[in-house]
Amino acid sequence: MNEGFSLIELFNLGGPFMWVLLAFSVATIAIIIERCIYLAWHNCKVKPLCEKINALVKAGKISDAEDYLASCSHKETIASILLAVLKNSSHGESRMERAAETEAQERLRRMENGFNYLTALSSLAPLTGFLGTVSGMIGAFQSIAMATDVNAQLVAGGIYEALITTVFGLIIAIIALVAYNLLIKRVDDFSAESSRAINEMVSLIMDEKESA
Repeated sequence: MNEGFSLIELFNLGGPFMWVLLAFSVATIAIIIERCIYLAWHNCKVKPLCEKINALVKAGKISDAEDYLASCSHKETIASILLAVLKNSSHGESRMERAAETEAQERLRRMENGFNYLTALSSLAPLTGFLGTVSGMIGAFQSIAMATDVNAQLVAGGIYEALITTVFGLIIAIIALVAYNLLIKRVDDFSAESSRAINEMVSLIMDEKESA
């Protein structure tokens, strides 16, 4: 891009579709920041708490483990999932697993809240950019048709202005996709670790019942 143009000048050159892209960019950044804050504030680590609770279960102190999980802060994401296992420990293996899976799904839903908007924006932004480019090209060719003296500068200038929306649309899409993949990886890691923690705790509880 020409270094003589400021960001505001480029925005004005892009035409009316730049306002739509501006709204998309604000929405994208807002969702990314909100999700980063949410995932940073909530403790998604599974192993430390799981090891402590498993030690209590092995010692036969299931009620103590349940009380400890109930007293955990809401930001301890895995606590409510493990608590669901312990609360249903007297109802058998399948009941424990179903309760834990239900709670885990709710936790994952909260963690993934807004992710669908990121994927939508990553698709809508470049399409809007292309639409702005097509609109700009129509205007450029209209100028060419109306001009009595067509030169390379007239053609290149119109096309240059038309492509600005595509550039901004692709930038927004790239940012949304990169953020989505980084965030979803953290959620997927938590999902895998929580599944292992559930299976391990259910096995420990069943072993304790069989040995009792």
